[in-house]
Amino acid sequence: MIAVTTAGNRSEADQDPSTWLPPAAGYRCHYVTDWGADKTRWGPSVDPAERAALADVLGGCPDVPVTVTQAR
Repeated sequence: MIAVTTAGNRSEADQDPSTWLPPAAGYRCHYVTDWGADKTRWGPSVDPAERAALADVLGGCPDVPVTVTQAR
């Protein structure tokens, strides 16, 4: 869990990375790797716009590890 302001939480709402990214550019790599780990863990689909946004951000995140804890 990441602490955020109320306004920050409202701005994200239920959007995916194709329509919302953290305002702080330095946090985006962490955000999208967590997003990808959660998608991998729980198995929901990834639409083409979401996949493109993830690839775009991750292209600027060299050597950032992604840790996935498998669901039971």
